[in-house]
Amino acid sequence: MPGRKVKRNRRTYATLHMGRSCIDLYSNDIGVPFEKIKSFSAYVGGSPANMSVGVKRLGLPTVLLTAVGKDPVGDFVVAFLREEGVETKYIPVKEGHRTSCVLLGIEPPDKFPLVYYRDNCADNELNIDDVMEAPISDSEVFEFAGTNLSKEPSRSATIFAAELARKNGTNVILDIDFRPDQWHGIRYFGTAIRSVLHTVDIVIGTEDEINAAAAGEPDRVNVTHSQVTDARVSGDTIKNIKKILALGPEVVVEKRGSKGCRIHRVDNSVTEVPGYPVEVRNILGAGDAFGAGFLYGYVKGWNLYKSARMGNACGAIVVTRHGCSISMPTFKEVMNFVSTRGDL
Repeated sequence: MPGRKVKRNRRTYATLHMGRSCIDLYSNDIGVPFEKIKSFSAYVGGSPANMSVGVKRLGLPTVLLTAVGKDPVGDFVVAFLREEGVETKYIPVKEGHRTSCVLLGIEPPDKFPLVYYRDNCADNELNIDDVMEAPISDSEVFEFAGTNLSKEPSRSATIFAAELARKNGTNVILDIDFRPDQWHGIRYFGTAIRSVLHTVDIVIGTEDEINAAAAGEPDRVNVTHSQVTDARVSGDTIKNIKKILALGPEVVVEKRGSKGCRIHRVDNSVTEVPGYPVEVRNILGAGDAFGAGFLYGYVKGWNLYKSARMGNACGAIVVTRHGCSISMPTFKEVMNFVSTRGDL
């Protein structure tokens, strides 16, 4: 297994997740154009927050390093996380800043529009002092999202956290998490991602996100908005994976939706990991569920193939449900799911 191995009995937490948290407002009107939506359901969202809930529901101790505003939305986020058993005592309240919000439409099979409200966002205010308070050295895995790098002080705090994790033998996993409207442009995003790759063991992302992470002069890339993900990014994905691996990570996990995923190793070997066919209701959150399942297997010492199959199973379950964090499966649910569809 790649990464710096640690002994379970030395670490309090299996995973520590750093980055976005928010209130997700999911359309209750399935298949209805966004402008025709009549009502929404409220859930906790944000990729690192979702993954922390997913890992905890699978049965591992986890902690979330995010920030909320001194507002009722922040109270909503923290209350849900506490109910789920995610450690929340390292979540600072940033006065003068707001807990963020995302509105989500659901028009299967291929339209899932997202609208982000992250101006004056509390989690962008995470700083190095917040990182120093968090139990990074007491966690087996430090996982962070690429969006963390979009603004200061969160950018420098995240890089500092990844360096601290590496120094203390905590394995570092990056969820690329490309959100175009959070950046000045794709080359800014690619430059920021590449600046931290020397600290990272495993990178997880879609084909579009991988191409975005490798973007920069003199490369030419094209970005178009999509209803399925935040953007479509063209490029030579295999070439770009090699670029990423050359900068430090040992593994790139390429998420491929219903096709499962591919595991790309630094030795140029590639492993196809099939998914689990299901009827799709809502793809939003499937990638976070994949991340939670993959991390579960990784921490348990499973090989990468089995860990990725676990991720694929979790993602397949979540796409049949309405929300994301609220829809994360338990370990028993995953085992029941795979028992009728083939082993992990």
